[in-house]
Amino acid sequence: RVTLLELMMVKVSDKTSVSSEEMNVLVRHADFLAICFQEKCGAVLKLTAAADAEDEEALVTIRLLDVLCEMTSNSGQLEHLQAFPGLLETAIDTLRLTHLAGKQAVNIFTPTHAVTGQEEISHPAMGFKSHLIRLIGNLCYKNKENQDKV
Repeated sequence: RVTLLELMMVKVSDKTSVSSEEMNVLVRHADFLAICFQEKCGAVLKLTAAADAEDEEALVTIRLLDVLCEMTSNSGQLEHLQAFPGLLETAIDTLRLTHLAGKQAVNIFTPTHAVTGQEEISHPAMGFKSHLIRLIGNLCYKNKENQDKV
């Protein structure tokens, strides 16, 4: 699933080679990806426990968020996802929860550099909060109704 999402990410981010037919397919898949993200977003919070650092559901959710961020950066898919029921609310709630989880345990969601010798410690959830903020910003872009919700 992670590999499939990475392939979708490449296709979505390559704006030059996407035909109108492919764009229509991506818009139809955007609903499915948004629903999956809404259902699985809590899995990322499990990553605060060291034992679950390689949780597959959490890794899939992180990739889903990356693809949704890229899709909402494209005007063809933006309006569709801005109107998707519950996506903005889910992103805001997840941001609140990750912020609280970061305060209660080691904050794995923001890029703080812990240096041991010469190497940096990286975590799969690094930057998750910034991607949530990007998604929220994209969903609010030129959309008064979503801006009022936030």
